[in-house]
Amino acid sequence: MSRSIFRLALHWQILAALILGAGAGLLIPDVVTSVDFMGDLFLKGLRMVIVPLIMTSIICGVAGLGGGDGVGRLGGKTLIYYTMSSLLAIVTGLVLVNLTQPGVGVDLGLADQPDRLASSMDRFGDSPWSALVRLLLDLVPSNPIAAMAEGNMLQIIVFALLFGTFITRLPEAQREPLEAFFSSSFAVMMKVTHFILAFAPLGIFALVGRTVARTGLDVFAGLGLYALTVFLGLLIHAGVTLPLLLRSVGQLHPILHAKAMSPALLTAFSTSSSSATLPLTLDSLENRAGVSNRVTSFVAPLGATVNMDGTALYECVAALFIAQAYGVELTILQQGLVVVTALLASIGAAGIPMAGLVMISVILTAVGLPLEGVGLILAVDRVLDMCRTTVNVWSDSCGAAVIARSEGEEGLVSLKS
Repeated sequence: MSRSIFRLALHWQILAALILGAGAGLLIPDVVTSVDFMGDLFLKGLRMVIVPLIMTSIICGVAGLGGGDGVGRLGGKTLIYYTMSSLLAIVTGLVLVNLTQPGVGVDLGLADQPDRLASSMDRFGDSPWSALVRLLLDLVPSNPIAAMAEGNMLQIIVFALLFGTFITRLPEAQREPLEAFFSSSFAVMMKVTHFILAFAPLGIFALVGRTVARTGLDVFAGLGLYALTVFLGLLIHAGVTLPLLLRSVGQLHPILHAKAMSPALLTAFSTSSSSATLPLTLDSLENRAGVSNRVTSFVAPLGATVNMDGTALYECVAALFIAQAYGVELTILQQGLVVVTALLASIGAAGIPMAGLVMISVILTAVGLPLEGVGLILAVDRVLDMCRTTVNVWSDSCGAAVIARSEGEEGLVSLKS
């Protein structure tokens, strides 16, 4: 487990920082604003290690699988889990938003809403098929170095998977030095990560304090039922669906696994970024939850990029909320289109704050709704972003644990623990 600058366990420090940051944001917002650079500095530190950590982690993980068969088996299991969990999340949101009808009777007031999100359609297309084609084209980097410089995680992961796979095809004399180099590089990056994570309480205090100072507690006025619907959907998925998958498929103890992942979950809530949380996710999975480096280094970086259960659920609820607010009744076919597009959009969403807000434009255009509807949900998005990112990271960790169990690993938090 990562050491911190204080003696108290890191997850308790992070929880205390959350509470103190929220209190400071309410009571002394001016003071919090003056020190919010600590939060930005912490995030920059995390982002600094993301690309080299993912590169070395995936290359080591794939090379350790021993060849194409191992990569294919683990990749197939990962794809099945991520698709299933995301679809379960979307269906949960779809059912809830049809039951609660949060957009019915909402005053739109869209006259002065920003149009900055409209440009996102230029990249992602205006239909599920064009979004899928664009996603496939975006997978392959024309310049891997540029992809690393730009932080394009999908392209980085594809390149690292290919690089690691073909390391295993080399003669032993050429393979062993490369494996040793990337293994040592990964060990160094984990040391750097632990150093940065030691300052997590200070960074999280500043991030949470700044958010509360800016939004206050009245942010949910007028959007209470919508926010409650998203919260309830996330709670059901995180507290019922995913624990059931852990128990039934992995024979694992959900509460003990959640306790093991608590530093990563609290950090995800504070930063609203699954990518920024990835270093702590890797550390918690391997050193607290008992998942092997072999599985963790492959599944977790992939999940932080393509597995966005919370984001997918939110996008589905938000699209139907906007439709209800405009008085548009979506047919079963159109709602099915929302489900498919939400799944594709969640895969293409970046693991950064407010990425889901940009991706919602894909769904709105797919079902013929105006992009101006996004302005309706801006007021509460930051708080919901914190919650859905936590669910994203929780799902990634559950997936890694379930897949590790399917691979026959024994050091996990099982039901017999």
